[in-house]
Amino acid sequence: MVTLQRSKLFGQLPAHELKALQQIVSEVRFSAGSEIFKEGDRGDGMYVVKEGLVEISALLNTQVRHVFSQVGPGEMFGEMAVIDQKPRSACAMARQSTSLYFIPSQGMQALIERCPSLALALLREISLRLREFNRQHVREVLQSERLAIIGRFAGSIVHDLKNPLNIISITAELAGMEKASLETRQQAKSRIRKQVERISDLINEILDFTQATHGEFVPALTNYGAFVEQLAEDIRPEIALKSAELELEPPPENLELFLNPKRLRRVFENLIHNATDAMPDGGKIFLRVRPNKKEVVTEIEDGGTGIAPEIAGQLFEAFATHGKAYGTGLGLSICKRIIEDHHGWISARNEPQKGAVFSFGLPFPPGRVN
Repeated sequence: MVTLQRSKLFGQLPAHELKALQQIVSEVRFSAGSEIFKEGDRGDGMYVVKEGLVEISALLNTQVRHVFSQVGPGEMFGEMAVIDQKPRSACAMARQSTSLYFIPSQGMQALIERCPSLALALLREISLRLREFNRQHVREVLQSERLAIIGRFAGSIVHDLKNPLNIISITAELAGMEKASLETRQQAKSRIRKQVERISDLINEILDFTQATHGEFVPALTNYGAFVEQLAEDIRPEIALKSAELELEPPPENLELFLNPKRLRRVFENLIHNATDAMPDGGKIFLRVRPNKKEVVTEIEDGGTGIAPEIAGQLFEAFATHGKAYGTGLGLSICKRIIEDHHGWISARNEPQKGAVFSFGLPFPPGRVN
């Protein structure tokens, strides 16, 4: 049990002001579960808890009530109504059998006007309440954002895994047919192995990103033209499931670059699958390889609606996404990291009367004579 003399707010009042306060205070009791006031009630005064526990809450919508705080002996609540003279903005409920000191608004305002130290104490208490509310709000927002990111991240992983799993399923079904030839089964075995490797690479890439570390990057001198042509052959059956076609301009011969083929393959897969997502009714994807004096520029163009202005400035940032049912924006940020590991660059633009064009440049080996 706490007397007014020992409460946080009134403990420092001069004796004569404390006596004046006691003359306007009344004591009220509430049983456990009783409502003290609710949102919209007239703000007729404030309360100090003598004994018991009071829960302060508010409706976030028509169905969800959020608890902001619990007020114990010696603490005040309902003071905002005294200051702004507006209806209650929250609900107060006794969590257990509770005794309260009730101080009417008019009497409290007169006391504040006579006693500047009380006004300062009240201001400090409100400031502490607001700080704690802000901390609680920030914690809840961060937790909500974390859960939302985890949900989008899980959805993105499932989305990326669907394509290779569909290929494995269809290929296994064809290979298991009674009339399947030995050649068909061998091709199916090779295709399934590639898709399993792709799933493994995808998981490793995501782990690499989430752990904020760069995986081992070991480049080797590679025939880039042959690499692109083989990748195009491997991915065509996959995008055909989405009624998309890949049109490849034959790369020039003798394009030797230092590459990590496994990681660079991820860039092509991300960009080409993004292109198919941009054309829900199907269409053509154009893949071009164009060398210049210092580098090889690769372009992937789709026939979609182009890059949305809202996302254009953050396109390659982690978790930036727009208009996709599943997606965290990790795909393009991973592409950027891989290209930069190759000492290259990546960009995107909208082509007038066409779709989006994603371009990246990979440098020729040092000392190459053009």
